[in-house]
Amino acid sequence: MPAIVSSVVKGSIAEELEIQAGDEVVSIDDSKMLDMIDYNFLCKSDLLTIEIKKLNGEVEVIELEKDYDEDLGIVFESAVFDRIKPCLNHCIFCFVDQQPKGLRDTLYVKDDDYRLSYLQGTYITLTNLTDKDRDRIKRMRLGPFYVSVHTTNPDLRVKMLRNPNAGKALDNLQWFRKNKIPFHAQIVLCPGINDGKELERTLTDLAELKNTVLSVAIVPVGITQFREESLKQVDKKCAEQVLDIASKFKRVCCSDEFFLLAKRDIPPAKYYGNFNQLDDGVGSLRMLLEDFKSRELPEAIEKPLKISFATGVAAVYAIERIAKKLNKIKNLRVSVNPVKSNYWGKDITVSGLITTDDLIRTVKDIDVDLVIIPSVMLKPYSETFLDGKTLSYVKEKTGKKFFVIKEVYSTKELTDYLWTLE
Repeated sequence: MPAIVSSVVKGSIAEELEIQAGDEVVSIDDSKMLDMIDYNFLCKSDLLTIEIKKLNGEVEVIELEKDYDEDLGIVFESAVFDRIKPCLNHCIFCFVDQQPKGLRDTLYVKDDDYRLSYLQGTYITLTNLTDKDRDRIKRMRLGPFYVSVHTTNPDLRVKMLRNPNAGKALDNLQWFRKNKIPFHAQIVLCPGINDGKELERTLTDLAELKNTVLSVAIVPVGITQFREESLKQVDKKCAEQVLDIASKFKRVCCSDEFFLLAKRDIPPAKYYGNFNQLDDGVGSLRMLLEDFKSRELPEAIEKPLKISFATGVAAVYAIERIAKKLNKIKNLRVSVNPVKSNYWGKDITVSGLITTDDLIRTVKDIDVDLVIIPSVMLKPYSETFLDGKTLSYVKEKTGKKFFVIKEVYSTKELTDYLWTLE
């Protein structure tokens, strides 16, 4: 996949040069690019020669002068311009493998590419990291990375990832430490497999890597009704045990689900440090609550308004607390309608996996003027749900108006909207 332009930033150098969507950046200073890492490195200059292949096939060579750190304003279709490194594992807990047919095509892609980990924060297992990859990482001082560790027991890791290289790949963690390359670690907790003493071993081994490990996130295995593997769901007793073990170690945080399952309060903000693994559900509820605390609210709005939060069950802890305070605003009535997943099964509770049929079933008969949903329900920069249907389809089936919160860890969009109704 070549370096194809998706869009250009308004007012940018790229717009001034009339670079357009569909154009291909062939080279910069006669250097071909493998990915956004190369692109960012090559753009660090005050003089550039850019070769552009226009959508009509014509080739242009552009020489330009700019500030050293000034961005060109090009947005690419992909962060990788050659071939994404595929995942060679067959993990016993893999969520992609248990998905049914009929979802968005991108949901079936299994990548294990260190470049995407560095650029976008995706998780890698290090089972396909080559000497060439390590040379480049060391030479360009790349990092931090996000590593799916799961266990530091080599034999158990081979079993969990179903890849004979999975155990040996742990040597890369020592290589990271030797070369001072930082990483964030993830553990998908599978009851009866990598919990208990195995979890203690893993956390002890990671602690010995000292500051190379920036954070450790423990998340529960996700089990849908489509899973064929015989795995246990994390229950209250398991969640309590995991929380107790994790509390013995520094920089180790459990995802929100563990606290909810153990029926414990979500910890204060200091527990999460820099909130390093938010997208893994580690601290997302606390960040949302902390953000809401910082917002000023109007005492009243001009006309009566009924709104509903349609959200995943896991977010109810935070949303109900926010709704309680919003209901103190005169003329505003706020309800919370958690969307239970008939599609995936009762144990899948996150907003990002909600399908249109489950959303429609939840909100079609409620008496509200506006339904609020988080953007994680939709494909980025679109109105398409993971089942391929659109928000327009949901509006048609429910007759409801929707407000999509783009910044899911912030309540600014909502509170700003309420101020316009004052």
